Amino acid sequence: MLKDQELNALISLLDDPDETVYQEIESKLLSLGHNVIPFLEHAWENSFDPIFQNRIEGIIHKIQFDNIEAQLVNWVRVEQGDLLKGILLVAKYQYPDLDESKISKQIDQIKQDVWLELNNNLTALEKVRVINHILFDVHGFGGNTTNYHAPQNSYINNVLESKKGNPLSLSILYLIITQDQNIPIYGVNLPEHFVLAYIDEESHFPVYGETPNKVLFYINPFSKGAVFSSKEIDAFLKQLKLPLEQAYYEPCSNADIIKRVFRNLILAYDKLGYPSKVKELENLLSVLTNA
Repeated sequence: MLKDQELNALISLLDDPDETVYQEIESKLLSLGHNVIPFLEHAWENSFDPIFQNRIEGIIHKIQFDNIEAQLVNWVRVEQGDLLKGILLVAKYQYPDLDESKISKQIDQIKQDVWLELNNNLTALEKVRVINHILFDVHGFGGNTTNYHAPQNSYINNVLESKKGNPLSLSILYLIITQDQNIPIYGVNLPEHFVLAYIDEESHFPVYGETPNKVLFYINPFSKGAVFSSKEIDAFLKQLKLPLEQAYYEPCSNADIIKRVFRNLILAYDKLGYPSKVKELENLLSVLTNA
């Protein structure tokens, strides 16, 4: 790492009109990584040159983006069991200064409220009724039917703030709560919708296992936790004129869930006309797929 004086001198050259010089400086700053961001922010705050400021913003964004890429690789290889960590990384793409501790506290409060109402004597259906009551009645979460395709529905901080989300984000919140309580509920990658499956506890379903396991029932968090059977999935797939594939009935991995979040964001930003965001999100999706 360069000394502070040397680093500030290097940053001051970012307004050089020679594109080759600028690219060399940019490359050097990018190689220094996350530690250089406070110096860049300080330089931005003390400048009135829009070109200088835009270049700084671009470099900061690239550093933050590269950092998210690296963390995603580590998450999918090592920390995939932590779904909250995965969805926080998604949120940090749009909100790099995200207060993760604030989000954790909000979720911990919901977890505690659920924990206080649960006991080992409850049946699977009774447990789900408790979770539904706490999440949808007490805390007031619900489906965002007004802006269903808005990208904000995919960012956990926005969902917690607005109490509104799409089927996937509400399912993720549901899973984060139930995984913490060791309740065997998992995501199901149903086309055009995302639901949850309550697995027979006697089957000892492994999170990343390949063997099909018995599903007691399905849960639709977008409809306030409505419970349904595989027959409804049959009808839904027939309505979409899709084959009744086994994968549409079985639990998926946390990695599959985060991949789907990125696909939702890609579609949302494409509709809104943000090609640069679409390209970046496609890169992040590729990182998850190829890690």
